[in-house]
Amino acid sequence: MTPAVRAAASWSWRLLAIGLAVAGGVWIVAQLLVIVVPVAVALLLTVLLHPAVTFLNRWMPRGAAVGVAVAGMLLVVVGLLAAAGASIANGIGGLWDKAQTGFADLMTWLAEGPLEVSPDDVDHYVDQATDALSGFSSQLLSGAAKATVTAGHIGAGTLIALFCLVFFLLDGRGIWTWLVGLLPKTARTSVHQAGRRGWVTLSGYVRTQVLVAAVDAVGIGVGAAALRLPMALSLGVLVFLGSFIPIVGALATGAVAVLVALVAGGPWTALWMLIIVIGVQQVEGHVLQPFLMGHAVSLHPMAVLLAVAAGSVVAGIVGALFAVPLVAVANTVMMYLHGHDKFPELGTDDSLDQRRQPDPEPDSEADDSVEETVDAEA
Repeated sequence: MTPAVRAAASWSWRLLAIGLAVAGGVWIVAQLLVIVVPVAVALLLTVLLHPAVTFLNRWMPRGAAVGVAVAGMLLVVVGLLAAAGASIANGIGGLWDKAQTGFADLMTWLAEGPLEVSPDDVDHYVDQATDALSGFSSQLLSGAAKATVTAGHIGAGTLIALFCLVFFLLDGRGIWTWLVGLLPKTARTSVHQAGRRGWVTLSGYVRTQVLVAAVDAVGIGVGAAALRLPMALSLGVLVFLGSFIPIVGALATGAVAVLVALVAGGPWTALWMLIIVIGVQQVEGHVLQPFLMGHAVSLHPMAVLLAVAAGSVVAGIVGALFAVPLVAVANTVMMYLHGHDKFPELGTDDSLDQRRQPDPEPDSEADDSVEETVDAEA
């Protein structure tokens, strides 16, 4: 055997073992998707609400601060959904009538215009387009259907997410300490430090995505309202939600806004809506994303696109939503474990070891200082 063959064989069986391990992990996650997804959502919401809880904790107990923050978040979500639903109910009827009229005009132009397409050919093309859209929609929603097959799953997932969110905000530090304590002593320090840096990366990603999604939603929603399009508020909410899926979400929701403008106002209105969408996305891609992300989430755009594509293939919309933060956190953690610290300003934190060693004379002031240090780092 030549050295090249031996090296190739060594790489092959190791890569095969890694691939099998990854496939097994993905299969286990897929079986527990109804539980994994709510926990992941709760973790993202924890990152988002943690600064608010820390701020409120200055004037009230931590439990009350958590309750106020969670209740405020629920009120905002319910209010947005209610307003968007009312906007859709008021505008969908007129939009549907205009869509039917526009479709009839298009069919007439195809049959009588310069193309001279026969009615049978038109029906054939319409059937093909319908089948293609149906297949794409079913593929896109397959991941979401796996996570929320029934209304019962949706309700259970919501309760699990809220339950985990409350306890993550109340005692996230204690939960993390317990998890790290399950590891061998020689690995606890490095895992703890890598976890701190992963938390900073996740925080930077979530807060930046929320701000970018809000800018996209306000820009496109205000543009739709200025063009007097129906369901402008609903379009803004749709853009806000879609922007959490990098690249793909912005393109899809922007296309929906242009389509609504085409149906409601004609080609010129659609052109102005397209200009607004492109302008907002250019500001997002070339100003907001590089400026706000900084070095917290240092992923190449190709890595982001491939992560979204792989996540959508594995778990549909759910996979596309969580792919980028998962890859970003994994990138930061693996770089630290291999000696490349993206956040050297964090230094080292030995509070984990201090909290795990019993002290014969507990000092409450020292414990308070540790908690304040953790909050300040977060």
